[in-house]
Amino acid sequence: MDTTDVTRAIAAAVSIASSLGLAADDAVVLHNSNKLALRLRPCDVFARVAPEGQEVAEFEVRLAGRLVRAGSPMCALEPRVDPRVYRRDGFAVTLWTYHEPVAPRTPPADFAGALERLHAGMRTVDVPGPGFRDRITEAEAVVADPVRSPELAEADRAFLSGRLGELRRAVDGFGAAEQLLHGEPHPGNILNTENGPLFIDLETCCRGPVEFDLAHVPAAVCAHYPGIDQGLLDVCRQLVIAMVAAWRWEAGDQFPDGRRFGVELLRVLRAGPPWPTLDAVTARLDGP
Repeated sequence: MDTTDVTRAIAAAVSIASSLGLAADDAVVLHNSNKLALRLRPCDVFARVAPEGQEVAEFEVRLAGRLVRAGSPMCALEPRVDPRVYRRDGFAVTLWTYHEPVAPRTPPADFAGALERLHAGMRTVDVPGPGFRDRITEAEAVVADPVRSPELAEADRAFLSGRLGELRRAVDGFGAAEQLLHGEPHPGNILNTENGPLFIDLETCCRGPVEFDLAHVPAAVCAHYPGIDQGLLDVCRQLVIAMVAAWRWEAGDQFPDGRRFGVELLRVLRAGPPWPTLDAVTARLDGP
């Protein structure tokens, strides 16, 4: 969000929390992209804020509640207020339990174990979700429309469109079993807490093969996850790179330094195997 929207979003979250009897005299921005993550103090509530119409918060709240009740490693909604979406000044706000991180990174074996338990829990909840192919279609729509991706060169547009179509067909060719997935279980969406690793942010939840989720995590995590189809994982890693590349070229994308990532991800796709993980690409761009 830009500075003006951040100010308004913080005001909306603080106002909602205060109206619910939560002491919210201060808000610390934890993350800002298309959505805003806040720590409200002194009540210590984790607030997620998105422009209305650009979120699936109702679905996220419903699914998170069911997963927590099933014992999955999922961050719980704030227990002092009703578990629902609150709306104010054009923003949708959800309130969650705040956890102080006990370490900056989750060890790979713990990360893999938590993701495996999350997948197991997701197989027990009867909640319909969109298919991962819908997300491919969204990326294809961005690439196909010069109005939505005006800075994408025509040669890059043709290349990226072709790769997305090829990779969709390649995943389908494996005929893998599909289930409910987190959608984006990357390191930014797992908290290393005193209660163990907990996942956050289910807005991109979808149905697909578990390798699609694993394509978002570091390679060291995959080494601890049982039963992976390595061929399918390689294709899914390419697919995730292509999809993220498309979103980084979308007009209005607010991912920090997003255009530089878009350029790099196109270069990675053209370079060929071995296919890096997203965290490896990020580390390379943020390196010394």
